[in-house]
Amino acid sequence: MPRVLLIEHSPTIRHIQRNLLIKAGYEVEIDSDHKSAIPRIRSSADDGVNYDAVMLGWPADTTIETASFCKMLERQAYASQVILVFAHEENDAVADWSKTRPNTAFLFWADYKRSTNLLSQMLADTSKRTANQAENLASVQPIRVLFVDDSRTVRVKYKRLLNANGYATEVAGNVGEGFEKALASPYDIAIIDYFMPDATGDVLCQKLRENETTASITSAIITGSYLDKAIKESLEAGAVECMFKNESDDLFLTRIDAMSRHIRAHQAIEKERKRLGGILRSVGDGVYGVDPNGHISFVNPACRQILGYDSDARLIGKSAHQLFHFADGEGNHVLQQACFLQESYANGDKVQARETIFWHRSGKPIPVECTVYPLTIEDKREGSVVAFRDISEHKLLEAELRWQAGHDALTKLHNRRYFEEQLNLEVDRLKRSNEISALLYLDLDRFKYINDTAGHAAGDRLLVEIAQQMNQRLRKSDLLARLGGDEFAVILRNVTKKSVVHVAEDYREMLDHYMFVYKDNQYKINGTIGIALIDKASVSSSEVLANADIACHIAKGEGRNRTHLFVQENDNKQAMDKDLGWSSRLHKALESGHLILHYQPIIPVEYIPTSLMSGSDGPIYKQLLPMVPESSMINEALLRLDDPSWGMVLPGAFLPTAERFNMMDKIDGWVVNAALRQLAQLQQHGYTGTFTINLSGQTITNMALIETIEELVISLGIDPSKMILEITETSAVSNLISANQLITRLSALGCRFALDDFGSGFSSFSHLKNLPVDYVKIDGLFVRGVAADTGDRAIVQSINDIAHSLGKMTVAEYVEDAEILSFLHQIGVDYVQGHYLAHAMDISDLPLGDNANRANNPSQSQA
Repeated sequence: MPRVLLIEHSPTIRHIQRNLLIKAGYEVEIDSDHKSAIPRIRSSADDGVNYDAVMLGWPADTTIETASFCKMLERQAYASQVILVFAHEENDAVADWSKTRPNTAFLFWADYKRSTNLLSQMLADTSKRTANQAENLASVQPIRVLFVDDSRTVRVKYKRLLNANGYATEVAGNVGEGFEKALASPYDIAIIDYFMPDATGDVLCQKLRENETTASITSAIITGSYLDKAIKESLEAGAVECMFKNESDDLFLTRIDAMSRHIRAHQAIEKERKRLGGILRSVGDGVYGVDPNGHISFVNPACRQILGYDSDARLIGKSAHQLFHFADGEGNHVLQQACFLQESYANGDKVQARETIFWHRSGKPIPVECTVYPLTIEDKREGSVVAFRDISEHKLLEAELRWQAGHDALTKLHNRRYFEEQLNLEVDRLKRSNEISALLYLDLDRFKYINDTAGHAAGDRLLVEIAQQMNQRLRKSDLLARLGGDEFAVILRNVTKKSVVHVAEDYREMLDHYMFVYKDNQYKINGTIGIALIDKASVSSSEVLANADIACHIAKGEGRNRTHLFVQENDNKQAMDKDLGWSSRLHKALESGHLILHYQPIIPVEYIPTSLMSGSDGPIYKQLLPMVPESSMINEALLRLDDPSWGMVLPGAFLPTAERFNMMDKIDGWVVNAALRQLAQLQQHGYTGTFTINLSGQTITNMALIETIEELVISLGIDPSKMILEITETSAVSNLISANQLITRLSALGCRFALDDFGSGFSSFSHLKNLPVDYVKIDGLFVRGVAADTGDRAIVQSINDIAHSLGKMTVAEYVEDAEILSFLHQIGVDYVQGHYLAHAMDISDLPLGDNANRANNPSQSQA
């Protein structure tokens, strides 16, 4: 039965409250005033049968007895005592005391009926806390006291008093014995009598303060009489308090409690300092502190390790600038006044994730990313804290990514993207020069035959050998690239019309005389070369490339294995016929309904069983259908030209002409309109999947498209969350402002966005965090190579990790076999797309939900 002490002056209130408590199952003892309650509580504590709770009636006017009673209950020995305070009206003193003392609650007398429930809750909470505290009791040491006095009676009295109030106390009879005990065992407080036979107490205070072993002990003098000289000498010797033997025990304990709180606070600070020191030592990044002048105040072990300093090397007090950030990456000395780190130290500036160079003790430069925070203590700036990490591996990967972005993975030559950038620069350069350069556009004549008869491995081997042969004939000023497939291109700088034809013939003859040998079989190789001159009259790089393409096309038409120099007057008609032929077909297709959409599924990896990631032949789409919820499926809309004469034509054959004749706005408009109408009709019949639609670089700058999409979504009643718009990373980065406007406005409508061909341009790594897309589609150029190329695997994994760190989902394109799929599953790619999973198909062939299938028919798929 819980035992409660009820302290209340009013007999009426005591009677009412006592009956209420007994009825609730409590054993109740009563006291009428605070003064007599003090020995009752002390006696109860000494007997080891503390009250479970004390109910305290607070008087209208706070008395000395009330203050003494509250002071006693604030001591550590009574900290766990449950106190429920009553008052007739609000009182600042009781309110403040109830809030600051643990295990204490306040209640107005008018609400006395709530007291039993409140008391029950407080006892339950205290019981839980007590159980938790018991588990940690071994780690919480009591305050250790050394009491030194030559009177045995005094020693016994104070030892008993201190131990009864939770202190661990030892005694000594004189200065010599007290100092020996202090050296032998650790103490927190030494209470020393001033007058003793062998020496005065101030002598022991000074000895404790001056000895390294005992310097942390807090000393206090206790004496039987007041003497200015004794108090002055004691305080000068290191005592923090002077107490008198004729004071009350309560006042003595109050003074000891005050010292104990100071010691506990100091211990907590020291414990936190050690904890933070441990954290600092375990941090993998380098961390160091400096004062405003840049002199080092502390370093962690990782800092020493990264910079090559052992634990004995003295770094504290030295200039961080002079030690390790005195020069740039080229070794050029950087003056302190020009160093951004030194400036941040002096001004208290914050620096966030900035890349720079630190120098290893051995003299090796280390690329690092560092962050600087000003260090402020009690509103005073004390210096700065610098955290940095070695980004050497990141820089190597970055260099590898740059290389991959500008090179062909098979031949190691420059790729089309890099080539087009350099061609553009060359055209711009020649606008300010009288020099002439040339572009050679080379197409192998027998590549398809070798690829089909000897296999793709033979075709790849041939491309590598041709690249090596062409590279051997290259001047330092020229540029060779593989544009794709069996097409190569060379920029010849500073040539004449006569010399460029001669160089082109050399390349053609090299191919004509080259014999390709594969598995004991010999193959004859030929090549056709188109030549386009570049001078100040050249309009653009795209025109130069088109002219070389046309010249190659003309040379092929004349019998292959030859060269042809593009001459505007003679060849322009053929070029116009070629382009205008496609142009007219595209216009006719738009007017006559010859454009159609096919759809290729994009499948969430989480639903693909591992049994289909090895030893299976694709496509595996039908096997996955029972496992993948329709709501998790994405279908990409892909454009096709259903030409009456040629049949089905893929977009690679006609979109370049559409871009050249600025027709992409119309084509994208048709695609958006057709796809959204099909999506709307399917949604009306319960379809829960998602469509994704591609937008070209020309279209994302057309703000009218935004209004078109908004009107279609509203008028057709489409759920916009089931609609993803894809833009390529190249077009997004090239038109960053327009891309952000498009994404921001249509995202507000509920549409989602994907960044297509991610990784084809390295610049996207710095812009990705500024493009609020939902999905990142990893460029298939890297995905196709993950089964055989460690570089491609590293790039794909890095792109996946970067996208996930920015909160974006990832899609891997060109998943052509089970081995690729297995790798993508291992690294955590979210979605996959490719021929191993499913080919693109007409919407009528898509396995949709029953209602959606009933709504679907071939005629609607060409709407």
